[in-house]
Amino acid sequence: MNYSVKKISKTFNARFIGDADYLINQVSSLENATEESIVFFSNKKYLELLNKTKSKVVITTEELSEFCNHNIIISKNPYSLFAKISQLLNKDMNRNYYIHKSVISFSNNLSEKITIDPNVVIGKNVSIGEGSFIGSNCSIGDNVKISEGAYIFPNVTIYKNVTIGKSVRIHSGTVIGSDGFGYAHENNTWIKIPQIGGVEIGDNVEIGSNTSIDRGALDKTIIGNGVKIDNQIQIAHNVQIGENTAIAGCVGIAGSAKIGKNCTIGGGAGIQGHIEICDNAHITGMSKVSSDIKKPGVYSSGTPLMLNKEWLKNAARFKRLNELFVKNKNKDLK
Repeated sequence: MNYSVKKISKTFNARFIGDADYLINQVSSLENATEESIVFFSNKKYLELLNKTKSKVVITTEELSEFCNHNIIISKNPYSLFAKISQLLNKDMNRNYYIHKSVISFSNNLSEKITIDPNVVIGKNVSIGEGSFIGSNCSIGDNVKISEGAYIFPNVTIYKNVTIGKSVRIHSGTVIGSDGFGYAHENNTWIKIPQIGGVEIGDNVEIGSNTSIDRGALDKTIIGNGVKIDNQIQIAHNVQIGENTAIAGCVGIAGSAKIGKNCTIGGGAGIQGHIEICDNAHITGMSKVSSDIKKPGVYSSGTPLMLNKEWLKNAARFKRLNELFVKNKNKDLK
């Protein structure tokens, strides 16, 4: 669908400079844009790409607009506006509502305005809200509530007693509500602890592919409103994640950890169980968090990449840090 520069600017309350009637139909990178694409420019280091782009419409800041010989939409945050325009241009406008004849459902509380693709299995006492999409080969357990506007991609498994909020997106291969890793140790054997809690997912959450969110042992695992979860993440039982926190790929969060609002967790980080992370904490990639974080800020751990022979020397010295500290302390006492 085509949108004019004027209509887009009005929709997002932005100012434009240039041809108000110029039409665009897609977003693009600077390198691969066509004359019908809209792009964003937010850093002068991409000036060469800007000068070469075929796009005729650029989102940029007031300060950078002097470099743009294009139709311009002014924004304080070009990347954010670019994302909103991308949502507008890529909205699913023509979805047909249907439930495929191969679907097996033991529930009657399904909205008429939903789409369910082939080979989906739906348990007892399940409700699915209006405008939702369930992809092929999904499995939805008993007592699951899916609110309106959900988009669940193919091959997602949702166990029993899971609540999913409005406008949630769950990508393929993800499992929600599987048993937490709970065992009691006795006489060199492990006794399984039944995981009888559930999972509660708030509104506007997105969960990437092949992620696991375990049910609580007794209470719920809770994912707050607006949380963004990347691919291949493990969220263990009874974890609580606060609103609008974003978690990058391959993070592991152990049981009963509590993560605050508006946090970011970089890829590959490990969060120990039974700790609390305050609001507005930002953890860089590959960090290990083994104790509470009580003050907002940016936190890192680990060593940066270096030549192996240098790393081996540093690792050997690291083992002797306490010995050297004690030796120097004793010298000071003398």
